[in-house]
Amino acid sequence: MNKKPIYIIEHLEPELFEWCLIEYENISKIVGKENLWFTNVGNKKKSDRKKLEKFGKVFSKSVKEMNLENACILDPESKKILKPKDNFDYYIFGGILGDYPPRKRTKNQLTKFLKAETRNISKEQMSTDNAVYTVKQIVEKGKNFNELNFVDNISVKLNEFESVELPYRYNLIKGKPLVSKKIKTYLRKKKGF
Repeated sequence: MNKKPIYIIEHLEPELFEWCLIEYENISKIVGKENLWFTNVGNKKKSDRKKLEKFGKVFSKSVKEMNLENACILDPESKKILKPKDNFDYYIFGGILGDYPPRKRTKNQLTKFLKAETRNISKEQMSTDNAVYTVKQIVEKGKNFNELNFVDNISVKLNEFESVELPYRYNLIKGKPLVSKKIKTYLRKKKGF
């Protein structure tokens, strides 16, 4: 049996926003703390490091400085789709809060700096936890991308009268989108959009 790959989140936001932390915690639940690395946490606050250490291994330096071999960057701009036969030791994701429309930050902040293979899991933008879940289904569960079910542009009900649209792609698990309960709580507490 192959050893499990390492999932690497290159933290690319200027700080550790609450939304990022919620997604990172969910990723840890999806792949296991022992299979998750957070990189580029160098100049961030010590308290951020402590928070992340609960969910995986934390590195100050960027993945760009690590010279990892047999690594794959998940980039929506890649020409090749990830397949079950792809067998990488490291899967690298940009820890980026989504932009709508997308600004190609993975390509501009990661891909062009690394000598690594690239793969996509569709051109649609996913939350980081959904991207990791998708990759795990393909590389660890042996599913082809077209066997997975998704829903685009979900609506989260905030209260009796309001809801917020999330313009991203989510995995459908037993008919429900993969969205952390904590994200829903965060959205309901957040003031103003």
